[in-house]
Amino acid sequence: MISLFNISKIFGAGGAKTIALHDLSLDISKGELLAVMGPSGSGKSTLLNIIGCLEQPSGGTYLLNGVSIQSLSTKKNANLRNEYFGFIVQDFALIEHYTAEKNITLPLTYSKKKINVKQAVDSVMKELNISSLKKQLCCTMSGGQRQRVAIARALINEPEIILADEPTGSLDSKTGQDIMDLFKQIHKQGKTVIIVTHDERVAKQCDRIVHIVDGTLYTE
Repeated sequence: MISLFNISKIFGAGGAKTIALHDLSLDISKGELLAVMGPSGSGKSTLLNIIGCLEQPSGGTYLLNGVSIQSLSTKKNANLRNEYFGFIVQDFALIEHYTAEKNITLPLTYSKKKINVKQAVDSVMKELNISSLKKQLCCTMSGGQRQRVAIARALINEPEIILADEPTGSLDSKTGQDIMDLFKQIHKQGKTVIIVTHDERVAKQCDRIVHIVDGTLYTE
């Protein structure tokens, strides 16, 4: 499904040049639950951004279902990103003065899929056990509730791939495990889930763990 060949990512130029990823190759199968681990600044988030078509690699080849991402126009890249990927981040990235419902429906603004919005929202909120939060402002929610809303937003467009960057990093251990249980549930539905994490307890629950150190990939 996802094939990365000799991927590099360089920021800056000359004396200010920083090599974030170096000659990285990785294959991720459809339906895999993958953990990406590594110290801060190792290139984990950069890798996730490249996989999610948020950044272009400086070198190498990225194939998604056999299609070269680098060959796509900016518009086609954006359409593919919206169709294939759901994104979840550590700080939730919710609009605080919006309700849960309004936050969850935001990805549908750019979607070309024909989706019954009310039905989709009700379904995903029920699945994540947050139906009671539908009209509640996100600024009044706990961290665990916010993360569930963020996961619902990532799922609303029915993406094939979920990309989660430190999704349990801001949560206590019990709430973090509750969120991890949700990811395992999502994975069982056939979705590909890629989780960047510092937490070995999270990583050990995944199908496979890869490590990034100084932009270089190591596998277990």
